[in-house]
Amino acid sequence: IGPEVRDGIEPDGTQPDGTQPDGTQPDGTQPDVCAWNRLPRLVVGGLATPVVVLLVVFYGWPLVNLLVKVVHGTTIVDTWRIPGLGAVVWFTIWQAVVSTVLTVAVGMLPAYVLARFRFRGRRAVLALVTVPFMLPTVVVGAAFIALLPAGWQGTARAIVLAHVFFNVAVVVRLVGGMWAVIPHDLTGAARTLGATPWQVARHVVIPLLRPSLWAAAMVVFLFTFTSFGVVTLLGGAARPTVEVEIARRATQLGDIGGAAVLSVAQLIVLGVLVVIATRLQRRAAVALHGAAAPRRVRTMRERRLVAATCTITVVAIGAPLAALVRRSFDVGNGWSLTAWRGLGGTATQRGIRLGVDAWASLGTSLRFAVVAALLSTVVGGLAALAITAAQRAGRLLDVATMLPLGTSAVTIGFGMLITFDVAPFDWRAEWWLIPVGHALVATPFVVRMLVPALRSIPGDRRAAAATLGASPLRAWLAIDVRSMIRPLAAGSGFAAAISLGEFGATTFLTRSGNETLPIAVARLLGRPGEVSRAQGFAVATILLVLTAAILAAVDSRVRGDDRL
Repeated sequence: IGPEVRDGIEPDGTQPDGTQPDGTQPDGTQPDVCAWNRLPRLVVGGLATPVVVLLVVFYGWPLVNLLVKVVHGTTIVDTWRIPGLGAVVWFTIWQAVVSTVLTVAVGMLPAYVLARFRFRGRRAVLALVTVPFMLPTVVVGAAFIALLPAGWQGTARAIVLAHVFFNVAVVVRLVGGMWAVIPHDLTGAARTLGATPWQVARHVVIPLLRPSLWAAAMVVFLFTFTSFGVVTLLGGAARPTVEVEIARRATQLGDIGGAAVLSVAQLIVLGVLVVIATRLQRRAAVALHGAAAPRRVRTMRERRLVAATCTITVVAIGAPLAALVRRSFDVGNGWSLTAWRGLGGTATQRGIRLGVDAWASLGTSLRFAVVAALLSTVVGGLAALAITAAQRAGRLLDVATMLPLGTSAVTIGFGMLITFDVAPFDWRAEWWLIPVGHALVATPFVVRMLVPALRSIPGDRRAAAATLGASPLRAWLAIDVRSMIRPLAAGSGFAAAISLGEFGATTFLTRSGNETLPIAVARLLGRPGEVSRAQGFAVATILLVLTAAILAAVDSRVRGDDRL
């Protein structure tokens, strides 16, 4: 050691900067090897500025405007005195509770089989289980209209079944992910000590699964409590929820104050539930490390269990989608291509135009999807870079970008509708307002795909770049930005798929001539006549194929990246 280094050591053995001789901090923690090579604050601020502007202008401002509408005059009292509103609130709550309980119950068996056993076709079954959750809600609603008997339409049981179909992937992924890390030796030891399968499940498995069960139940409840597309198509006017009532009051009755009160009340309820569920999940948290690899099926009993579970799962998921496609060729008098041929809006009956120009709606949806994907990709990419480059401010920005995900799309669309209706911000008729609303909903998914990828970059890469003389900006461009390419492409695909199927915010913002495919599906299925309904199923089939193609492309990109 040279004298210039020895002289820099303090009498107590610490370095002049306060670190120990081994490089650790005084509190024993390891130093950030790249702390001296971080991006300048000015660059980080420049990355975060577009994200903050988008969130403040198109999310924060509309929500504040909603609050202003609520506190004005006697709006709150007048709203809660509306006849029949109590029944709407009660139905919203109990259908969400029933849907959540049934979804968790139904999802436990496939979660167990897919997490604990290894068999041929396991990956395909797991991918198939995930498909319903990624489908547009109007496609799910249309599929169950096609599958269920006519007497079930407008009933609570139809809504609950569709919710279970839509959300069972949440249970399989969250609970199954936790089930996969429970060691086989742990349950085997309990059986060796004489415990019955029920005792093993009650005293060993369920306590370990409790955090994931709380998480899955919370997510499912949030989705079912704020369900809009499924309830609109399957429930109709007979079974409205708070979400549907908000849309009805804002777009049909002109009761802006009442709709604002319901939107804010819904936000408060959701916020309280998230806080409670998060605390319960933390209290039940159990530290498990590593993963118990799925084992091969051994006994005949296990083979029957796996075969029965997979068969029932495949049939339950495939039946509604197959019925959707089949009904697009059924016009009441046998199989026909009449519905498909009339998608251009040329079908008429007694001089009345029955069809919706589905091809124009397809073009509109694709245009919106491209714009929303580009905007989500740019904003989400900048947000992810700023989150990983900053520290405390990065955590705050991370939370801020997730806020639209916890807010109903109907609330977002409604807030934008009543905010941007006065000059100089009268943007209601602007076509770009719809993809901006879509981007608000999709950006959190892009951020969640990018942040883990950026945080998984080894710190020694940046340290090596600095050692070789690279400036912080050049090292950031060469390492961080280059590592974003594949997850950014996958996030862009997710954003496009979300935009294609977005229905809640679009219901408020759409204008004549700018109907998207989900709007076209809802309008066609709401019209009388076999031809119109068959056309609605045909448009839903188009939307199904487009979404599946995008998700397949995204899946191929994700599997090609070892970091995801």
